[in-house]
This record gives sequence, structure tokens and C-alpha cells, in this order.
Amino acid sequence: MSVTTTPHLNFRGEAAKALEFYQSVFGGQLVLITNEDAHSVETPEEAKQIKFGQVTGADGFQIMAYDVPSGTSYDQGEKSVFISVRGDSADEITELWNKLSAGSAIVEDLGPSGFAPLYGMLKDPFGVVWVLDVAVPWDAS
Repeated sequence: MSVTTTPHLNFRGEAAKALEFYQSVFGGQLVLITNEDAHSVETPEEAKQIKFGQVTGADGFQIMAYDVPSGTSYDQGEKSVFISVRGDSADEITELWNKLSAGSAIVEDLGPSGFAPLYGMLKDPFGVVWVLDVAVPWDAS
């Protein structure tokens, strides 16, 4: 058996733009299925909103998103979840940081930390908080 954990983000009318942005940062295949495509239009104004969307990269990156219908309660929250992106090299993380930080609010600048050679936190233009760092093996001894 194989199990994969994939962050699934909820938006209110911005899922397509968010997923297009994430594809521009991480690359990979973009899938956008609208309410109209899925034959599940409840409100005509929401026909072009995303019923199912995802970005899947060859390197294992994967994220999903959809637009919460207007008839359903929704509160994104201030810091309800952080999306963590870990890489093996500072160059890789710096390149992703430079792309992801465009239009984002920097929470903590990318730089050395007490637990990683490179760490940073930002809130992207869609309100999602991202943590990027260079992974290091943990030695509990």
C-alpha cells in the first residue's frame, strides 16, 4: 500500500489564479475542473469557479485546491495551516523562494536558522502561509 498526503487549499473564487501561480513557481501539470465542467453549477456566477484543481510536479510536489461555494460557510483563518516545502539544496530553496515571494508578504526573511541552513516564511497573495527550508538530518543524540 502507498499513501500520499497532499495539501488541499480552500478559496473563495481564487483557486484557479492560486493554482496557476503555484504552477509558475513549482512547475508541473495543472488541472482545473470548473463547476460547469463537472455539471454541478448551483449558482450561475460560480460556473467558472474550480470544483477540482491541482498542480502535480515530476519532483513530487503536489497541491490541490477548490472554490468553496457561496452557500457554504468559509473562513480561511489567519494561520490555519502552513505549507512546508523542504529541499536538499540552498540553491533549490532560494530559487523557489524568489518565485513564491513575488507579491507575497514576508513573515520571516529567508536565511540561516537554528535548525536549518536556510529557512523563511511568507504569506502569498492568496493568504496561504508557506515555510521553505533546507532539510537536514535530525540527530537526537
